[in-house]
Formats: sequence, C-alpha cells, structure tokens
Amino acid sequence: MAVSSSASSSLLRAASLYSRTRFFHSSFRNLSPSSPSLLNHQRSLASAAVRSFHCSVPRWSHRLDWRSPFSLRAQIRAVNPVIERLERKFSTMAAEHPFKAVLTSLPKPGGGEFGKFYSLPALNDPRIDKLPYSIRILLESAVRNCDNFQVKEEDVEKIIDWQNTSPKQVEIPFKPARVLLQDFTGVPAVVDLACMRDAMHKLGSDTNKINPLVPVDLVIDHSVQVDVTRSENAVQANMELEFQRNKERFSFLKWGSTAFHNMLVVPPGSGIVHQVNLEYLGRVVFNTNGMLYPDSVVGTDSHTTMIDGLGVAGWGVGGIEAEAAMLGQPMSMVLPGVVGFKLSGKLRNGVTATDLVLTVTQILRKHGVVGKFVEFYGDGMSELSLADRATIANMSPEYGATMGFFPVDHVTLQYLKLTGRSDETVAMIESYLRANKMFVDYNEPQQERVYSSYLELNLAEVEPCISGPKRPHDRVPLREMKSDWNSCLNNKAGFKGFAVPKEAQDKVAKFSFHGQPAELRHGSVVIAAITSCTNTSNPSVMLGAGLVAKKACELGLQVKPWIKTSLAPGSGVVTKYLLQSGLQEYLNKQGFHIVGYGCTTCIGNSGELDESVASAISENDIVASAVLSGNRNFEGRVHALTRANYLASPPLVVAYALAGTVDIDFDKEPIGTGKDGKSVYFKDIWPSTAEIAEAVQSSVLPEMFKSTYEAITKGNPMWNQLSVPSSTMYSWDPNSTYIHEPPYFKNMTMEPPGAHGVKDAYCLLNFGDSITTDHISPAGSIHKDSPAAKFLLDRGVERKDFNSYGSRRGNDEVMARGTFANIRLVNKLLNGEVGPKTVHVPTGEKLYVFDAAMVQGCRI
Repeated sequence: MAVSSSASSSLLRAASLYSRTRFFHSSFRNLSPSSPSLLNHQRSLASAAVRSFHCSVPRWSHRLDWRSPFSLRAQIRAVNPVIERLERKFSTMAAEHPFKAVLTSLPKPGGGEFGKFYSLPALNDPRIDKLPYSIRILLESAVRNCDNFQVKEEDVEKIIDWQNTSPKQVEIPFKPARVLLQDFTGVPAVVDLACMRDAMHKLGSDTNKINPLVPVDLVIDHSVQVDVTRSENAVQANMELEFQRNKERFSFLKWGSTAFHNMLVVPPGSGIVHQVNLEYLGRVVFNTNGMLYPDSVVGTDSHTTMIDGLGVAGWGVGGIEAEAAMLGQPMSMVLPGVVGFKLSGKLRNGVTATDLVLTVTQILRKHGVVGKFVEFYGDGMSELSLADRATIANMSPEYGATMGFFPVDHVTLQYLKLTGRSDETVAMIESYLRANKMFVDYNEPQQERVYSSYLELNLAEVEPCISGPKRPHDRVPLREMKSDWNSCLNNKAGFKGFAVPKEAQDKVAKFSFHGQPAELRHGSVVIAAITSCTNTSNPSVMLGAGLVAKKACELGLQVKPWIKTSLAPGSGVVTKYLLQSGLQEYLNKQGFHIVGYGCTTCIGNSGELDESVASAISENDIVASAVLSGNRNFEGRVHALTRANYLASPPLVVAYALAGTVDIDFDKEPIGTGKDGKSVYFKDIWPSTAEIAEAVQSSVLPEMFKSTYEAITKGNPMWNQLSVPSSTMYSWDPNSTYIHEPPYFKNMTMEPPGAHGVKDAYCLLNFGDSITTDHISPAGSIHKDSPAAKFLLDRGVERKDFNSYGSRRGNDEVMARGTFANIRLVNKLLNGEVGPKTVHVPTGEKLYVFDAAMVQGCRI
C-alpha cells in the first residue's frame, strides 16, 4: 500500500476536503425533512424534493448563475413554473407507494392495534422464507422506503433474490433508522453540521434545514483518562480532570444538543456508548407515529456492531457516511454475503464468554469474512446469554465482518425486560417480529435458511485463552501461553516477535517504587485494566473478576503496587451489581477501584505510568505487558511503553495482575504465596460456572437498569453547569485548539469544484499488510516531539494539557498533523525503522510524515 505526496497539494488535507465538499453538495441537493410516519413518506419526499430544488438547482439548469448567492432567491423565483411541474410529478409519486398493498395492521391482543407495518409475508414470495434474518432487515427497509427515486423496485428485487445477486457484488441503497456517535467521532460530525449551517447562511438559504433527519444519539464516553487509580475518589478526580481538559468540547456538544433537532446527547460519566446503546438506546422495533419497523443503526465507532447481539442491525461507518445518513440520504452498499455460523453444545466449567469470542474471532478471521454479514444460529444459542452474544458481536471489526448478527429470540425478550423496557413495548416487539418473520422461536421447527458459506463450533471445545501480543485475532490458549511468550521474545520483530537477544532475555530491572524495592522483567505486567465495551456489559465476567479478587484476598495474595490497575464499567448498572454482590470491596483491595465510566485503556486513555516504572522500562529496554479486557491491542495503542498487550477476560485480567507477569504457566506454576506460606495456584482462585451464575442471579436486578437510565440524560453537576449560547449558529473561536472552523465549505458555490489533477507526485509512505485506522489516525496520546505537539506548544498549550488525538478531532489542524502519527508505524521507506516518519522524495531527508507532505509549502 503506497501513499503519495504531491507538489500541488497536501494529501493529508485534500482527501478530507474534497470528499466532504462533494458530500455537502450532494446533501445540499437532497435535504428533506424525512417524515417518520411512513404513511406520509411519499408526500414528504415530494415536498422535500421541491424544497431541495429551491435551494439547489444546479448551475447548468436554465442557464442561471448559481455562483452569486446574493441573487439566489431572485433566480429561484424565475423558475417557479418548473418547480410547480416538479411538485405535481412528485405528488403523483407520493400517492402511489409501489408496495402500498402490503401495508398491514398489527393488532393488539386486547383490541386496537400497535400500528401498521410493511409485511414481508404479504409479498407472497417463497424466496423470502430462505433469506437470512439479517438480509430480511435490509429487505424491509427497501420495501418501506421504496419511492422509485432513492430506493427503487429493482432494489427490492435484488434483495429478495439475494441468493443469486449477492455473489455478483450488486449495490443496494439502505436507510438506517438512526445514527450513533461517541464523542471522539461525534465532535467532527457536529463540527461539519455547524459549518454546513454557515455555508447555507452564506449561500442565502435557510440554515435550519441543516438538521439530522433521523434520530442521532451521541454518548460522551471516550474522554475520561486513567489519571487517578487505586483510590476511592478516583471517579470524581478523573472526571474533574476530564472536564478541565474537555470543557470546550463538552460545551460545543451541549450547544449541539440544543441547536440541532433530533439529537440526543448523553453526558459524560454515564457509560460506554455501546453498552448504553445495548441497555437503553436500542429500540429493536421502532413505533413512530403508528408505523412499525425494525431498529437499525450505523455509528462512527467500529464497535457499533455490539448492538447486533440484541437483534438490531448495526455497524460502523466513516464520518461522511454517517453524516449522509443523518441528512436522510440512503447508504449505497454492496449486498453482502452471509456466513451462517452454527453453535452447538455448551461452554465447559470455568470457560468465559471472552474465551468464546476470542475463539470465534480467530475462526472467522481465518475463514475470511471481510465485507460480509455473519449470522449465528443453532441449538447452542439457548446457552448464550444476551451479554455473551453482545460480546461476540462487539468483536466484528476484529474478525473483519460488517456484522455478527443474532436474530431476536426469547433470550432477547428476557433481556429487554431485565433492562427495564416496558411489558407493552416487549409485547409490541415480539408481535411485530413474529408477524414479519423476523423472530426465531427455537421451540418450533426451523425453516431452513440459505447462507453463502457455513461454519460450526461446538461450545464445549472452547478453552481458556487470551490474544496478543499485538493483534486481537492472535489467540493463545492459556495452557500454551508461557511457551508462546518465549517464542515471541525469540522471534524477529513483527506481530508475534520482539527480537530480544538471548543474553538479554533474563534481564532484571531493579528500581525503587515509592520507597519500596521493585523489579521488572520482560513480560512483567505494568497495566491491568478491566475496560472497554466488549466485556464490561457482561455480568458473568464482571462478577467473575470480583470472585477472583475475593478468593485471592482470602488466601492472602495481593497485586503488586506498581501495576497500574483500573476498572472502568460500561454503565452505572455494573457498579450497582458489584456493590449488591459485595465483590467491589475485594476488587478495591486488589487495586481495581472504579476509575470512571467510559472507554479508557482500550482507546489509549490509560494515563501515565508512575515515573519510576516508566524509567525502569525505558532505561532497560524492557518488553513490558498490559493485560486488558478490551478489543484492541495494537502496538502503541494501549500505552507507548507497553510493547506486549494481551486481551483477556476480566477474571483473567485480575489473575495476571496477581501473577505480575505473562511469563507463567498457570497449570504448573504458582501465582504467588498465600498468607499460610503455601503456594497458591490458578485453580485455587478461579470461580466455577455455578458460582458465577449464582452471583448473577442474586445481584443483577431489573430495578438497577431502571434507576440508572431514568436519570441518564440529566447529567452530573459539572455538565449541568456548562453554560452554552442559545443561538443556532456556532461562534467559532479562531484561537481554539479543540474546535476549529474547518476549510471544507469556505468560499463554496453551488457547483462542485470537480476533481483536480495530481502532478509531480512521489511516494509518501509504503506500507505492508495490517495497516489499521490506529496507524492512519491515532486516537491516543500526542507524542511530545510530534508535529501536533509542536503545533500545540506554539499556541501556548502545555504538554500536560495535550490531551489525546481523539479529543482534538474537532480541530482539522491538529488532525492533519496527527495523520500517520502512530509511534509504531512501519513504513518500508525507512528500511526497518519504526515510527511516524518517512523519507522525503526526492531530497532523501527523513522527516515526520506531516512535515514531508508540507515540505514544499503547499497548503489548501
């Protein structure tokens, strides 16, 4: 993979500028307040098309000069006869929904109706019965939104004939029901909406037409960092620091929640976006003004797929795609193949959902599922809790699938009741999905469905495991971990190697930690974090972690004080059931105090290591380890000083923290010495499946979910004290280093500028495989010597206030400098040297990537 540099433009800016400008022109011409009531959908489309025409007839239409925004209204009046003809045409279309004959009433059991819906069985096509459930959701959307304009009848036919059309890579339009954002990715989306309003104003049109046309939920969850840990006051202290660093961003988002319609902002400190989505935001079935349809969602976070565990079709998309969906445009997508993954059997005693998901990830990665849906089915489904399913679905990006989908069944309905959805809502959901053949009842004979390919896993074959040291799909059975680690030390530098010379492998780095003697070796754990949406939504593994901590305490084992331990629950519900069970007390004793409610270590917000630990690692070139319950462990993401990063279940995170190293065979070697002087082994602290099930049964209660989410949008005192202007136009601060007015729409006209030629281009970067978004646009800490750091220092920002790249995504100046700034970037032009630099062609000078792109002084 090569990325080139041009003498005529900075590619770090050009791609974003061009794509966003093209997107804006496209959106500008298709603005339409999409009526939630599908009974009036076509009429809305007709009037919207006319409104779009008023503000966006292209320059070449009727020879009008659209470059003069001051004369727009006068020029529009000149084409009123054309507009009237268009309005009549679209009004005719509105009265003739191609599938109006299948619009069906859904009766309530006690009389009356839940609403109306577009019935797939009423299409009377036998091909539908064999469609995967995930494809049926695409089909229902196409039928409901069919207007022969944005969605055509032939699109519906393509989906019905999925078995024949999907191998041909045909494209279809898809309109998701809603959009989900977290704050790292949500801030630039709101920035774009704000500057779109500016552009509308400059072009003399109605700025209030810039609004999300589908529900947008934004959860502020990626800003909290683990600055304070091992303290009862950690949550409050970290939140105070979070608000100090991010007050400007938070004020901007709070302004957006009032300035834009159809946008819900969940304040910081509420939980991780995907867990909040699972427990609260997920509708499963929408009932909007009497029209029933399946919930579906696209999000700007790749792990939006977690909602697939609830039977809601959802996946991650780029910011521009999400903004297009927000503005009512259909997404163009290739009709995907669907891998049928059959589950059978039951997990063995002591095996966790995390072990299962790491196994599934490896199987699917090997099978090859990029661009595909994966749909799970089989008798083993009844053995998986909803939280287990969500854990598997969450990891879809790691195994490469668009979705890891679990159709709605009785387990889903039980979870909806547990999490506080009303009985009437659950009854409506079940009635609709049964009526539209989207519900799986394993008590009934199963209709054979067709899949593109088939896989099967007997759950009894799953064994305890972790993944690493640098990729989520590099699964290592726990029994092989010690030998695998030693291989990694010996192997040449790469995904499974550190190339540590034999003579240096037994090195011991002795140091003083707050007056206590301490030592580190290769493999020593310095970060142990129960973090991320993947596992913190799952009561079985969270309570399992508490049981490990309890057993260890009772035997006299203690986590070494220099290991940075943390617990970041995905929602306030987790805290309630850990307290209810009495297990939080033991987690605290092992250093796993709650540090905040959000995505912390997994996104790179792990905070600084103690200076003595950091020095011991750096001065002795120690390959230090992090063990975390997250979903991403790419080198350089968790922390700059942890070169080995392992994904593990929360109970295993505690176990490895107690052992203090990943260089251990849990079957044969003791974890430590107990208070009675005897060796304590892994089996002595590991809870049984029955113990965990009992803790879940007695501690996880419906009232916890209800009380947590009743107050979720009310915020906390610091959020509520933020004062924001009531204007619908944003007042940009030119001195801000967080929120910056982007250049995308400045000086734009009604005519798209078109593509520009690339001349005198040279290779900027030359990559191999496994380049991820982490390398292209890091979310973690800003290195002190980077171009972004220099930019901030030049503007008076002290190093302690750098925050992270993710937190500064609202400033294009910072993010341009952060592009390809990952400290573990492997660029072939550097001949083996690792880092965010390149060789400038043709001078041969070694520079930071941004500096190389800008060396000839060309800027947009």
